[in-house]
Amino acid sequence: MSVEGEALAHGTLSEAGGPAAGAGALLAILRDGQARTRAELAQLTGLARSTVSQRLDVLINHDWIVPSEDTISSGGRPATAFAFNRGARIVLSADLGATHARLAVTDLGMAVLAERAAELPIERGPEPTLSWLVTAFEEMLAETGHPLSQICGIGIGLPGPVEHTSGRPVNPPIMPGWDDFPVPEWLGERLGAPVLVDNDVNIMALGEHWIASPEVDHLLFVKIGTGIGCGIIADRRLHRGSQGAAGDIGHIRVTSAGDALCRCGNSGCLEAVASGAAMAATLRAAGIDAAGSRDVVGLIRGGSAQAAQVIRQAGRDIGGVLAAIVNFFNPSVIVVGGDIAEAGEHVLAGVREAIYSRSLPLATQHLNIRASELGDRAGVIGAAVMVVEHVLAPGTVDQAVTAPA
Repeated sequence: MSVEGEALAHGTLSEAGGPAAGAGALLAILRDGQARTRAELAQLTGLARSTVSQRLDVLINHDWIVPSEDTISSGGRPATAFAFNRGARIVLSADLGATHARLAVTDLGMAVLAERAAELPIERGPEPTLSWLVTAFEEMLAETGHPLSQICGIGIGLPGPVEHTSGRPVNPPIMPGWDDFPVPEWLGERLGAPVLVDNDVNIMALGEHWIASPEVDHLLFVKIGTGIGCGIIADRRLHRGSQGAAGDIGHIRVTSAGDALCRCGNSGCLEAVASGAAMAATLRAAGIDAAGSRDVVGLIRGGSAQAAQVIRQAGRDIGGVLAAIVNFFNPSVIVVGGDIAEAGEHVLAGVREAIYSRSLPLATQHLNIRASELGDRAGVIGAAVMVVEHVLAPGTVDQAVTAPA
């Protein structure tokens, strides 16, 4: 269903509620990047032209839309077309991993205005990590010439379970001191904007879907790094589950893991044998120097046969778990990301081998298994998408434009 069709079906474009009510649904239509006149919007929505004009005026006053440079003429006076103003606000986003962080400042169309990456161990704890984040964001805002007042929201991805409704980490195994820490409140007080927090794999799935596969209805994003996780896009929406724990495939028990101890406290987890940390440990046991995921990838690029063998087997182990998910969920695309994805076909070959040999032919008939197109930028783009989709939701826009100044 089209944007305007959905809006009409949910009643958000009804005549009731005053001129501002329904302005958010008009903005949703214009977000596709196409400029439209009052007459075109009236025809699309079925609203009176006077009502459309009132709601457009509200959006113009709040800087959400601007008159387009294009004008449309039917022989008389050219009609003014209106377009979504992507530069109306900015978004701050951060993808915090186990050992490094990537930050970005974007506009409402996901164009990156500034970007920064740094080594940042998450085990430093919440306040030192978030204090660094605030300082870095302030420096990036100064670089781009944007004041704090122009921030519409801040999106954060964390490498552990997150209760999405509260934005608080829940017993994260590699984040000492972070359990139940009020990340949104702490950051919001210092940056003066609403903060949304989610698991890092979920925001990667959002970013990859938004930029690289917007036409796909069902997509899995598998991150293979220090740990293993999966982001689930179902019917073009991120599926988090009832408590935000959906996609935690790294702690599914696999026979190949035997009694290998996992960092979660259980034994036999997929992560215990197929994560970047586990691969590095396997190579160290064989006398090869490897501290983590990036070292494993470096060995692959250097032509190490042992590293290739280890990563291929990890791909098979991960693919075995994904084969069951393919039979159950039937996605059309599986995207492999994280540090280990940089090893390219070595890991993908193992994943494909297991999935195609263990999943039903109907489920794999049109299945595309590929590496992430966004690479290490998937997280910051996805965190920005999370914020923009919240801020520009029709109901949120209606509340914003009707709120007292």
